[in-house]
Amino acid sequence: MDKSYSDVRPSPIAGTWYSADKEKLRGSIDDFLTRATPPNIEGEVIALMVPHAGHIYSGLTAAHAYKTVQGKSFEQVVILSPSHQYYPQPLLTSAHQAYQTPLGFVPVARKTLEQIDLRLKEEMGIALSPVKRDPEHSLEIELPFLQRSLPNEFQLVPIMLRDQSASLAKGLGAILAELCKEPKTLFIASTDLSHFYYENQAQKLDQAVLEAVADFDIPSLYDLHASGKGQACGLGAVACVMWAAKMLGANLVKVVDYRTSADVTHDKSSVVGYGAAVFAKAA
Repeated sequence: MDKSYSDVRPSPIAGTWYSADKEKLRGSIDDFLTRATPPNIEGEVIALMVPHAGHIYSGLTAAHAYKTVQGKSFEQVVILSPSHQYYPQPLLTSAHQAYQTPLGFVPVARKTLEQIDLRLKEEMGIALSPVKRDPEHSLEIELPFLQRSLPNEFQLVPIMLRDQSASLAKGLGAILAELCKEPKTLFIASTDLSHFYYENQAQKLDQAVLEAVADFDIPSLYDLHASGKGQACGLGAVACVMWAAKMLGANLVKVVDYRTSADVTHDKSSVVGYGAAVFAKAA
């Protein structure tokens, strides 16, 4: 263990969701990034939307977004994800000093989290609840991509949403936008799309969500969810990041990749959808 961190969250998913071998993991991430061919993004990238399945399934889709920030420096990365495990609190974060992956340690931005917690209590009457050794995959799964894409060390602001309501997403997004103007920050929304439909039906559901994302239309995302015409398990995370990105001047959205699990499994009878998007401030 790195001596500079006395309290590290060990990875509960290395060896299952991605390789536990450092060299194999590095090689697989680099291969995904090499194969990804996103369109050129003109302007300053502020946020990404990326999937969170096992790397074998959604890694190439995620790489299309991460490639747009490859080689760029960010001092801080805010990752918003759903929580797939039950906790009674609406908003969760890590109680540890750092996350660990086979590629090394990612320090947690404790000072930023304290500021967010204070503002949440003052403005929304809720707290940011720290948890120990959480088993959540949807946040951690993004870290190896960041570790290989960003050349310099960054501090992580990890937030997991149990409450994915529109009101919480907007309120939290406003707080994040204000508190994270400095230092230079990248926002990431972790979400998969539809789950366990025939591929042709999944593609219709997913396309509706991706069109709303491309239109920067947050209310439509919630309308699609309520009507059953579109699904995103990280709906609140996506909405929150979109609000924050808008408030920070993002005015350009590009969906950079879409696939389903059938691209890997070749089973079209029950698929999961994966989409990636980039939010930027056009020059």
